Amino acid sequence: MIWSERSWAELPHDLQQVGNAAILPVGATEQHGPHLGTGVDAVLADRLCAEVARRTKVPMLPPLPYGCSLGHSRRWAGTLAVQPVTLINFVKDIGDWAYHSGVRRLFIVNTHVTNAAPLRCALEMLRSEHDDLMVALFNSATLSPRVRAAHFSDGEDWHANDAETSMMLAVAPELVREALIATADDPDRTEGLVFSHPVNRTSTNGVTGTPSKATVENGRLWFSWMVEDLASLIQRGVAETPPLDHSYFA
Repeated sequence: MIWSERSWAELPHDLQQVGNAAILPVGATEQHGPHLGTGVDAVLADRLCAEVARRTKVPMLPPLPYGCSLGHSRRWAGTLAVQPVTLINFVKDIGDWAYHSGVRRLFIVNTHVTNAAPLRCALEMLRSEHDDLMVALFNSATLSPRVRAAHFSDGEDWHANDAETSMMLAVAPELVREALIATADDPDRTEGLVFSHPVNRTSTNGVTGTPSKATVENGRLWFSWMVEDLASLIQRGVAETPPLDHSYFA
């Protein structure tokens, strides 16, 4: 159920079978410490949503590999960030075109923390313009209590940590520099702070957490949790209707 592999003659039937629903994965391209490739978030968005699309039969739109990564600064090479307003407008445009292709339930799946605010803005714009379009925003690290616990176990401001490293070992080992994992740990320095500081002022190497604890086994388990919990949410959404059938415009 990969949108880009389907033809214009096939997509209307695909959508009709699943309540006119589609999945939009949104990732990022940014530094992930010395031990991980810059495509972690983009790869996770792609692999996670592709597996969920396979299970649920809900078509997956092409994933977005760029996100709002401004907080990672220019201290380390590799980050390719877009402005929040750029991401808002881009996702709004995609949503508009998806709507005109027949989508009436749009599930935005975000795998980069600071995409959340721009994506929420795009959600507000889409549903206020299209009266019969429902939009959901899921942030991958908080899909469920068990998924959240795995991500936040080594820091509230985690990044390139145990969870991300474990999952890349499991689903995209080509992104992992295993020889560098043992020395990549860097603590969370954000506890008790008033301001939200960019990563250049909170991390020495772009990492927050303990990637040295990463294992393939944990990565497989945690990724399977994400697939199961996201698939469950989407299946519920495919069957959901608004509590009240009142027009936005009147």
